[in-house]
Amino acid sequence: MKLKFTKMHGLGNDFIVLDATRAPLELSAEQLRRIADRRFGVGCDQILQVEKPRTAGTDFYYRIFNADGGEVEQCGNGARCFVRYVHEHGLTKATEIRVGTQGGVIVPRLEQDGSVTVDMGAPEFEPARIPFDAPQRAPLYSLDAGSRSIEINALSMGNPHAVQFVADVEVAPVVEEGALIERHVRFPRRVNAGYVEVVDRGHIRLRVFERGAGETLACGTGACAAVVAGIQRGLLDARVTVTTRGGKLSILWEGEGKPVLMTGPAVTVFDGELELEL
Repeated sequence: MKLKFTKMHGLGNDFIVLDATRAPLELSAEQLRRIADRRFGVGCDQILQVEKPRTAGTDFYYRIFNADGGEVEQCGNGARCFVRYVHEHGLTKATEIRVGTQGGVIVPRLEQDGSVTVDMGAPEFEPARIPFDAPQRAPLYSLDAGSRSIEINALSMGNPHAVQFVADVEVAPVVEEGALIERHVRFPRRVNAGYVEVVDRGHIRLRVFERGAGETLACGTGACAAVVAGIQRGLLDARVTVTTRGGKLSILWEGEGKPVLMTGPAVTVFDGELELEL
């Protein structure tokens, strides 16, 4: 089976993008893992699948698969790549589109300077909707992570996030502890574990251990969740620069019930064709 693809990235968070608008495409978890494998496949953090819209008022539907073959609800860096892909491949002439996802409708927009702004929708804090095992909503939650008890913000940006604040993100136990948090029993659908260092009220540094992918160079929804958590804690202003290992994002959130706006780059690396075993 020959499969055409496009390799893209947003701040080093890299993707394989597949066009399923002309013919249905159903890949097995094994096939997805093969594509994502950096030695036996093309290599990526996530695989993005472009489909025809499923609901009225949307232009496309967007499926996201992690490197482990599991499907997830949302991906912020992927959303920026998504709008650039459909525009560059002639699937739309619009610079702003409405895209359906498992996590809800998002609205990415190509800016004149080449960056992409995405309306990620309003964050969700009710535990049952994150989902997170807690009797009721609270500003902060205690969570056992190995030998440590940590304090987190739990919220959803269309996908679940556990955000903690640290003094120095470079020495935070992202890989070891992040893997424990990802599969914590209180997050029934697993979770993205974010580690945030506050530089000042308009600037944070961020590392994220993502579900099904491990630590990535950048996480768009993780950046949104980190800023929301920082604002809730009274540490940040409404507009924040988020420095990740792959580069910088600009996040704007004006308070509960308001959407989170994320602006950053989306880059096409190359097009290719992969021979994929059935």
